[in-house]
Amino acid sequence: MSDVFPKWTNKLPGKVLVGALLLGAGVTAGLTYYFTPKYTRVGYQPIQPVAFSHTIHAGQLGLDCRYCHNGVEKSWYSNVPSANTCMNCHNQVLKDDPKLALVRESAQSGKPIPWVQVHKVPDYVYFNHSVHVNRGVSCVHCHGPVNKMDEVRHAKPLSMTFCLDCHRNPAPNLRPPDQVYNLDWVPPQNFAKTQGTKFVHDWKVNASQNCSACHR
Repeated sequence: MSDVFPKWTNKLPGKVLVGALLLGAGVTAGLTYYFTPKYTRVGYQPIQPVAFSHTIHAGQLGLDCRYCHNGVEKSWYSNVPSANTCMNCHNQVLKDDPKLALVRESAQSGKPIPWVQVHKVPDYVYFNHSVHVNRGVSCVHCHGPVNKMDEVRHAKPLSMTFCLDCHRNPAPNLRPPDQVYNLDWVPPQNFAKTQGTKFVHDWKVNASQNCSACHR
């Protein structure tokens, strides 16, 4: 009498067990990576080729963010300033400081300073800076208190959850247009329920939760 099952099925339970273990390990590794600050880059603080202090420039001196990032209101990308922008001041201030040698060289040669990008979302994510800042979303909501950072660090997760939380309820993250670049501004009590809700209505804020809003 022939066997009910082929002989190869004797090894099937073991193969299923090994496959389940490998799958479990893969899922665990994926969750560990994609749901931790390592993936969201929180705390990332690279060493830059030139020691630029936002604490001094944006904090103590009170430079408006738009002086250096002058494309933020009209472009999807918040541009990094050229060395010529730096030299508008540093052709007089600390003009011979050796720490600014690379800035002077860049201004003369036209070769960009190799800044290390700090804030970054995956390539499959589309984010438009101009849409957000022109509708009352301050730099500080996504980048943290940059005006208090000597070395810029990645302060917020910029994860899908982070973005969706704001899109589902934008009112608490909106502020008057003249306060968007005031990183120290603190909203009055009940501001979100009164003015924030009014801004959503008056500015026709349509914070889409559709996949195509960010994934194009």
